[in-house]
Amino acid sequence: MEKARRLIIAGNWKMNKTVAEALDLVNGLKRELANVKEVDILVCPPFTALCEVSKAILDSNIKLGAQNMNENNVGAFTGEIAAVMLKEFSVRYVILGHSERRQYQKETDELISRKALAAHNAALKPIVCVGETLNEREGGLTEKVLDRQVHGSLAGLTPEQMEETIIAYEPVWAIGTGRNATAEQAQQAHTFIRSVLAKIFGENVAKKVRIQYGGSVKPSNARELMSQPDVDGALVGGASLEVRSFADIIKNSI
Repeated sequence: MEKARRLIIAGNWKMNKTVAEALDLVNGLKRELANVKEVDILVCPPFTALCEVSKAILDSNIKLGAQNMNENNVGAFTGEIAAVMLKEFSVRYVILGHSERRQYQKETDELISRKALAAHNAALKPIVCVGETLNEREGGLTEKVLDRQVHGSLAGLTPEQMEETIIAYEPVWAIGTGRNATAEQAQQAHTFIRSVLAKIFGENVAKKVRIQYGGSVKPSNARELMSQPDVDGALVGGASLEVRSFADIIKNSI
């Protein structure tokens, strides 16, 4: 069955890879994935490797993303990175509101919405992360949490901006734990998220938005996850740090 939306599979390298290691990884991916045309392939290295990775993928089918950005364009924000700085390295996507940043940096939905607006103003495509914790899922709060995060994290976006926004559903209990949502659980959550988008932005917009699944995606479960009608790709963590596993996830998704 032909997918309604083009798959997008992104590797979130988190705080891993020196510049030399990053180049080894991306050069290996270029070789392995050179003939893949059916999927948008994205790597998100740490800030320190963006410049060299950007050069390495210049004429390839791999696109570049960043892991975070500040909501301000310029100013006295020590340790922060602005959208315009990312653009210097041909960054096209930026991950916002990852559960690790929500947890460790106490990022709120309201802050994430400001970052998403700033990304669009700089012509970057945000990947906005949402997802429930284990306690929330076991307490039957999954839909309540997703509804709140989708409304809050996307507040202020126009329908046109929403069409250029990607959502990553990442159940927090499945990130880096080896546990993953079943294909059915992922599909249920994605269907619900799309229904919330339809209420906010209209049915036509909701149908166009790509929703990735993130949470212990690996080659062995990629095909089943990606075959779900509302799963439009993956945000891959640990398995994106090795050429073979990330390439196999992408190949198994086609």
